[in-house]
Amino acid sequence: MNPTVSALLGFLIYVLVVFVARSWLQRRRTGDAGFRGISGRPGSLEWLGGAAFIVALIGFPSGMTLDLVGLPPFWDGEITRFAVPLGAILAISGAVGCLIAQLGMGAEWRIGVDSDERTGLITAGLFRWMRNPVFSFMVVSGCGLLLIVPNVLTLWSLVLVIVAIELQVRLVEEPYLLRTHPAEFRQYAARTGRFLPVIGRLAADVGGPTEDSARPQPLIDKTDS
Repeated sequence: MNPTVSALLGFLIYVLVVFVARSWLQRRRTGDAGFRGISGRPGSLEWLGGAAFIVALIGFPSGMTLDLVGLPPFWDGEITRFAVPLGAILAISGAVGCLIAQLGMGAEWRIGVDSDERTGLITAGLFRWMRNPVFSFMVVSGCGLLLIVPNVLTLWSLVLVIVAIELQVRLVEEPYLLRTHPAEFRQYAARTGRFLPVIGRLAADVGGPTEDSARPQPLIDKTDS
């Protein structure tokens, strides 16, 4: 099968599993699908992060489709012989890791954040080594897709995913966890990297936004990711 066709089918299956099927499973187990939507006011950095993620989800399959109709790749020939197998390994490994991390969240799994909701702090499984393994493995999968289908649209989709994740984590999710679990999250974040083990641990004296803050502030790392 054409590598681009395989990547496109794999991406669609990935979206169905990690978003649609996972939401269905969450609803079946808890009565709540876990979908909280995009945070922030329209036009805010928090909102733009969520919007960028949606655009990237559209951009990846669009880049693959355009590849099939002639959009020039960044490379071909001999490089493709090595890039495609490596990309497949990364894409599949990232998808499996993402699903394992999602399942490890159990009833606490969400898409988005409801600031009025109190969820538990997950520190076991893959979360023992990094605070955001779901996002980490999403980027791994995105890198794999770029290697398989190396064109301008898949590249920009990967860039958008990374930007969206950084905004979501720094401005939405981690400030929320710091408000919800002040002492426990400080201790956890001081010993655990943000996206990779060790890298991106928070300073022990990091402060978080208060309940009345109009806008959460990005958190300061000891060793930034």
